[in-house]
Amino acid sequence: MRNPLSDKITTIKPSGIRKFFDIVNEMEDAISLGVGEPDFDTPWHIRDEGIYSLEKGRTFYTSNAGLKELRTEIVRYIQRTQGVSYDPMKEVLVTVGGSEAIDLALRAMVNPGDEVLIPQPSYVSYEPCAILADAVPVIIELKEENEFRLTARELQDAITDKTKILVLPFPNNPTGAIMEKRDLEEIAEVVKEKDLFVISDEIYAELTYKEKHVSIASLPGMKERTILINGFSKAYAMTGWRLGYACAPAVIMEQMIKIHQFAIMCAPTTSQYAAVEALKNGDDDVAQMRESYNQRRRYLMHAFQEMGLKCFEPYGAFYVFPCIKEFGMTSEEFAERLLREEKVAVVPGTAFGDCGEGFLRISYAYSLDNLKIAMEKIGHFISRLREEKK
Repeated sequence: MRNPLSDKITTIKPSGIRKFFDIVNEMEDAISLGVGEPDFDTPWHIRDEGIYSLEKGRTFYTSNAGLKELRTEIVRYIQRTQGVSYDPMKEVLVTVGGSEAIDLALRAMVNPGDEVLIPQPSYVSYEPCAILADAVPVIIELKEENEFRLTARELQDAITDKTKILVLPFPNNPTGAIMEKRDLEEIAEVVKEKDLFVISDEIYAELTYKEKHVSIASLPGMKERTILINGFSKAYAMTGWRLGYACAPAVIMEQMIKIHQFAIMCAPTTSQYAAVEALKNGDDDVAQMRESYNQRRRYLMHAFQEMGLKCFEPYGAFYVFPCIKEFGMTSEEFAERLLREEKVAVVPGTAFGDCGEGFLRISYAYSLDNLKIAMEKIGHFISRLREEKK
C-alpha cells in the first residue's frame, strides 16, 4: 500500500505546547500556567448580541469577506486606534481566528523558494505555515539583552535576494516583548530599502502596559507593504468564538479572499454579530481586563525578584519569559520536573523556537489567587534545585 501521507506534513513537528496540556489534564490538583487564553468570560453585552443573532434566525452564510457591518467597524476601529484608513470592501477580511489570516497571507503571497523571516521565540504557527506555503522559513534569533525586540541590524543581516516577507510578531507570544515606535521606524526603513512585505501579527495590540501600541502599518510608506492581523480572542476574551481579521492592500486581499472562499467559505455568522458589538462598545471591557492583567504582571515580576529568578520586564500580551539557565537543565527538563514534583505546568521556551532554550513561558491569564499558589510552589522548587547544586 502506498504512503497515504504528504511528505511535507510529516516533517512538521506538532506543537510543543500540547504535550504539557495533555499531561495536566490527567493530573488532579495541577495548576496550569501554560494556556494563552483569557480567564475572563466574554462580556455579557457581547454574548447577548450573539444570542440575539441566533434568536433572530441569523444562521446563514455571510459574504466570503464577512459582514459588511463588521468590516466597517473594523475599519473605524483601526482608524481611531492607529490612524490608518482601509477600504472595508476591498482591504478587509474576517477570518476564523487570527491564525487563519496568517496562513492566508503566506499562501497568497509566496512562491516556492521565497524566504520568510521569522523572529523567534514566537508563536508556534509561523514556521509551519511558511513551510506549508512552500516558502523557506529563515529564523532570526531574538536576544534577551535586547528585551527580545527585533533590531534593524538583525533584520538587515538576515535578508538575502530571496527574502520576501518579514513576520512581525509584537506584542510577542511567548516573551511579552513589545516594539516601540522608534524600533518600528528603523525596521520600516530596512523593509522599504529591501522591498519587503510585512505580516504584522497584532493580536495582543490592546494588551500593552507601557505605552500605546503602534502598528507598523501606520508609518509612512508601510500600509502598502503590510498585512495587519488582529482578532477578538485575546482583547475581548472571545477565544472560542474563533474570529479574527486581516487588513491588506487590495491586490493581496483579493487573493486571500479567494483562498478563504474555497477553504472556509466565511467566518461564523454568530461570532461576527457579536464582534460588531465588541468593537462598538467593548473599550471599557478591554480596559478593565488590561488593568487586571497588569496587576498580575507586576505581581509576577515582584515574585521573581523575591526568589532571585532572572526575568526581563515584559510590557505586552499576558506572558512572562523567565530565564532558568542557572540550573543547568533544558527548558523541557525543568518544566517536566516542575510539573511532576509541584504540579505546576508551564511551557518550555523551546516550544517557540530553539532559541527559547533556557527560558519558560508562564501565562498570567489566570486569577491572582492561582498565580500566588503557583509562585509559592515554583519558589519551593527553585530553592530545592539550588540546594541540589551545592
